[in-house]
Amino acid sequence: MTVVVNGERINEGEIEQEIERLRPRYEQVFAEKDPEERQAQLLDWSRENVIERLLLRQEAKKDGWNVPAAEIEAALARLREQFEKPEELLAAFNAESDDEIRSMIEQQMQVEHKINDICAGAAEPSAEEIRKHYEENKDRFKSDEQVRVAHVVKYVNWQTDEATALDVIKRAQQEIKSGAAFEVVVDKYTDCADSGGDLGYVARGQMVEEFEDVVFKLGVGQVSDVFRTRFGFHLAKVYSHTPPRVPELREIKVRIAKELKEQMREQVLGDYLDALRSKAAIEDI
Repeated sequence: MTVVVNGERINEGEIEQEIERLRPRYEQVFAEKDPEERQAQLLDWSRENVIERLLLRQEAKKDGWNVPAAEIEAALARLREQFEKPEELLAAFNAESDDEIRSMIEQQMQVEHKINDICAGAAEPSAEEIRKHYEENKDRFKSDEQVRVAHVVKYVNWQTDEATALDVIKRAQQEIKSGAAFEVVVDKYTDCADSGGDLGYVARGQMVEEFEDVVFKLGVGQVSDVFRTRFGFHLAKVYSHTPPRVPELREIKVRIAKELKEQMREQVLGDYLDALRSKAAIEDI
């Protein structure tokens, strides 16, 4: 498929590249769709994306903004740092020379400059809009229940059988019951002594279920009984427990304002592209 936009050709390869760029995320989100329908929609979306990018390039070129040569060279230098050999950089951009890459960089910078001009008029979200967004999205802002936990673990594996691992962990438990500091016992007995066995803050869903079933029921400062997971035997100590909570508006006001500002920019850009498209001559040949 070749698409012509205002007399400028888009070849099939550009659309195929866009399809492959979008495919992983697209197929994950729309996994339940009929495969043929999914492929047709992916093709349509990819085609539209490529057309919109070309329309923006055309408008940016009309503006005639000259990108400073030093900025182009700096961007090229940053790209070179990502590749071991010059030919790898050329291959990544499907280019035959550095000058071709310079031209691509210049085009991209012109487009970014154009987008910034288009979006400069996007409104700032009002205090009422921020408050409304907060009220309507409280569940999204809610933080998970968390515990800060450390553990003594003795793995059951080819080196240590079940009985030996259990005997070691029980000795560790007895020392704690006799008054030894948990942190001292960790260093003495655990198979995972990094940071004194401290796992940091753990949210539900991050650890194996057998571990979470124990630690989320412990009080702050409490040490568990010996328990078994698929990895081996553990003793755990909880240092703090943070229940699920919705932050107050004042805590996330800046974050919400940024989200709304970005949405407004996207709306302004979308309206601009719709207007360009309505005037463009677009043909499939």
